Amino acid sequence: MAATLTAVAKAAGVSVATASRAFGEPDRLAPSTLGRVLQAASDLGYVAASNASAETAARTIGVVAPDISNAIYGSLIKAIHEQAWHGRHRIVLFDTDEDPRREREQIERAARLDGFLLCSPRLPDEQLEAMLADARCVVINRAVAGHSNVLLDSDTGVRQSIDHLVALGHRHIAYAAGPRSSWADAQRTACAERACAEHGVRFTPLPHAAATVQGGRAASATALSSGATGIIAYNDLVAIGLQAGIAALGRRCPDDLSIVGIDDIDLASAMQPGLTTVRIGMDRCGALAVDLLLAAIAQGDEPEVVHLDSQLIVRGTTAPPRRDA
Repeated sequence: MAATLTAVAKAAGVSVATASRAFGEPDRLAPSTLGRVLQAASDLGYVAASNASAETAARTIGVVAPDISNAIYGSLIKAIHEQAWHGRHRIVLFDTDEDPRREREQIERAARLDGFLLCSPRLPDEQLEAMLADARCVVINRAVAGHSNVLLDSDTGVRQSIDHLVALGHRHIAYAAGPRSSWADAQRTACAERACAEHGVRFTPLPHAAATVQGGRAASATALSSGATGIIAYNDLVAIGLQAGIAALGRRCPDDLSIVGIDDIDLASAMQPGLTTVRIGMDRCGALAVDLLLAAIAQGDEPEVVHLDSQLIVRGTTAPPRRDA
C-alpha cells in the first residue's frame, strides 16, 4: 500500500497540517522541519496527491459551501482551486445559501462525484452523519465522526480577543452571534463565555443573526442597549455591519463601542479604522482539505482530524472604554 500523508507526518514528528505545508507552502516552514518532512516522504516513497504525475487520473471534486458571496468562502474556494489545479482536478461548486433543505440536495449531488469537500455544514448532527455514511468527503469547520475534519479553531483568537479587551479596561463584553445552525458559532460563544468568566467580567450573548453586513446592522441597536463596551462578532461581515449600524444611531467605534471581528477578510485592513479581528488559516485549510480528500480517494487513508489555529490581529476598532461608560 502506498505511503500516506499521515504516515509521513508521524515519521517526521510533525502534524498532518505541517506535513501538507511542506508540499504546498514549503517557504513557510523552518528549513530543519522541511528537511525532516521531505526526508520522511523520500524514505516512505510518498508522493503528494495534489502533485502526482500526469499519469494519475484527474478527479472531479465537489465543494459544498453555505454562502459563496461571503468573502471568507471565496478565499477558501480559491485555495481549494489552487491546490486542485496542480493535478488538473476539476472543481464543481455547490452553494447552499444557508438553507438546510438545499444543503441536503447539494450533498446528494456532490456525493455522485469522485469526492467532495463539505464546508461549514448547517444540518443537525444525526441528519449529517446519515447522509455522509458512505460518502467520500472531507468536512471543513465542523467535527463529523467517520470523516477527515479540518477544523478552523478560533478558540485561541477569541480568547486573545477577550484578554485584549479586558487589558484595555472593558468589564462588560458581548458576543454578536451568527446563524443558529452554525457549529462554529456555538464554539465561539462557549469560548468567549469561558474566557469572560475566568477574567471575572460580564458576558452578554446577543440574539442569532445572519452572517452578513445586514445581520450586523440589525444587531447594532441590541448591542448598544446591552450596555457592553466591547463586542466580538461572529465574523468580519457582522462586525462591519455593527460598525455601520452604531454610526447610523449616532455612536462611534471605538469611542462608544470596541468591535472585534473573526476571519480577517481583505476588507478588514482597508477599513477606517482598520478592523481588529481574528485571523484564521483559510488558505491552508483549503489546500490541506484537498490533500486529505485526494489521499482518501487514491489510497484509502484513515480519517484525520486537523486543527488549524487562529491569531488576534489588533487594529483600530478596539480602544479603552470611555470613563463614563
